[in-house]
Amino acid sequence: MSFVQIVVLAGGTGGARFLRGLRAAAPDAAITAVVNTGDDVTMHGLRICPDLDTVVYTLGGGIDEERGWGRSRESWTVKEELAAYGADPAWFGLGDRDLATHLIRTRMLDAGYPLSAVTAALADRWQPGVTVLPMSDQRVETHVVVADPDTGRQQAIHFQEWWVRHRAALEPRAFVQVGVDDARPAPGVTEAFASADAVLLAPSNPVVSIGTILGVPGLRAALLASPGRIAGVSPIVGGAVVRGMADRCLPALGIEVSAEGVGRHYGARAAGGLLDAWLVAEDDAADVPGVDVRRVPLLMSDPGATADLARAALSAAGV
Repeated sequence: MSFVQIVVLAGGTGGARFLRGLRAAAPDAAITAVVNTGDDVTMHGLRICPDLDTVVYTLGGGIDEERGWGRSRESWTVKEELAAYGADPAWFGLGDRDLATHLIRTRMLDAGYPLSAVTAALADRWQPGVTVLPMSDQRVETHVVVADPDTGRQQAIHFQEWWVRHRAALEPRAFVQVGVDDARPAPGVTEAFASADAVLLAPSNPVVSIGTILGVPGLRAALLASPGRIAGVSPIVGGAVVRGMADRCLPALGIEVSAEGVGRHYGARAAGGLLDAWLVAEDDAADVPGVDVRRVPLLMSDPGATADLARAALSAAGV
């Protein structure tokens, strides 16, 4: 599959594992990952990019496979010391190995390097085998509108606070991408779409991962102008999420928690939506008008199954 150029929109553990399977399925292809940065946050003075780090660690062999995020063989001395000082926020823990990544990133950002250049420098250590691009160099942070547990008044809290501290237990009223209106696609993103033989939507959260990426002005238009077919992989199997809490996010946008619901949300490319093809689980029914719906095994239960899923996605995309 040499000279084939593939672009993947990805976020979080599902996106990272799918990229690892794609790399195995198409070892000679040029793969570019456009990664969500709406989950990014500053904690203890350090800039943290969870999805970028999960992708790089997973592809570079440094991920904690059981958790699906953070470093393998991690220790938590700094976290414990911060807690001993009573430093807030206590609910967000930084592992000692992971801390080094955030220190380097923050130092480079403070020196004036854009996030895309910082990401490339960090990836140089991990050698992920794909080009990893943030969706934008500009700061975009997803906030969640919820009711204050004590007063009942609506307030916006950072996505990480909703996700990590509250475990998505607070009912989301809306998701707001702060800063997205002033963002631009990072260098290399639109160029990657323009030369792509295939574009794949990884099985990532449709609202706060794929949706946030597509919210960057100009990015959706660049995607739809791509000469390659666009194939998406459902993050919903049998009416439930495989990982994460997309089932808490989808209803806030009026999206049914099903493979069909997400497929209809993305819509047919021929009708102004995104999809040429949509991969759903073998036992899922999904009627998505104008879209080539294919039933395949979706569970990324081991490296072989994940590579098979990637091959199915490439086939649906016509490569």
